[in-house]
Amino acid sequence: MITDSLGRKADYLRLSVTDRCNCRCLYCMGPEEVPDGELLSLEQLLEIGRAAVACGVRKIRLTGGEPLTRPDILELCRGLNALPELKELCLTTNALLLPALAAPLREVGVQRLNLSLDTLRPERYAAITRLGRLEDALAGIRAAEEAGFSPLKLNVVLLGGFNTDEIPDFVALTREHPWEVRFIELMPMGPCAHWKKSCFVPGQTVLDLIPELEPVESAGVARRWRLPGAPGTVGLISPLSHAFCETCNRLRITADGRLKTCLHSREETDLRGLRGAALEETIRRALAAKPAGHRLTETGSQTARTMNRIGG
Repeated sequence: MITDSLGRKADYLRLSVTDRCNCRCLYCMGPEEVPDGELLSLEQLLEIGRAAVACGVRKIRLTGGEPLTRPDILELCRGLNALPELKELCLTTNALLLPALAAPLREVGVQRLNLSLDTLRPERYAAITRLGRLEDALAGIRAAEEAGFSPLKLNVVLLGGFNTDEIPDFVALTREHPWEVRFIELMPMGPCAHWKKSCFVPGQTVLDLIPELEPVESAGVARRWRLPGAPGTVGLISPLSHAFCETCNRLRITADGRLKTCLHSREETDLRGLRGAALEETIRRALAAKPAGHRLTETGSQTARTMNRIGG
């Protein structure tokens, strides 16, 4: 197991497989894309996965962009799942392509899905995604359940003036389904780096609106609550108001092969062209320089990339 200079273990890799997406969510995507030739190949992704696991990574989450837009996504999942020491293979998706892919993903070893859904209203969904349809996302959620993915996690980015009036509706879903609805604070980076302050809503707003929520055990970076008698849970991920840097166990690798030890740092380590022991050693050296924290509330995000170019 590799640790950084502060003794934090690094056993969780978020591996971006593409910066492409079939949506263009306002807070996520800029106008540019990585040229085709710069995206990591299937072989490079598998080599990086092997090296990361050799360094102690036990959980890999595939991200994007939209990872399901990658034509070889099933082959990649199959290859990563074959790594003997990998304990968990997960994927984050907007769910639009799940009607066709949920069952195949389950068959090749994906164990958990996180589904991005920022609104339950069709017109708002079209406005925030610019390309997507809510009915397709809901069909994808149904397909994920039918394929046996449980519990599902729904990621809801809190957007002041846009979806905070839907907080009770999202919480109500946990009365009907064994889902974890996770409210995520919007971060000042990429397209929304200079949005007005009112757009950034603290997670505490959820608890203020729904006082009957009762605290339960946390899971990873999500502090969790439950409505009395509900099968599902409510999670809060609060990188601004309740930063979790001191326990951060994450590494990120971008779709063009750069290792980031902190989402918001400018520092990146190029892994392209490296293999075997050289790749492992480069990962270990990069982790040794992992910053203590992101300092978002002091300096804002320092990364020059948009979220789709890092990996959600």
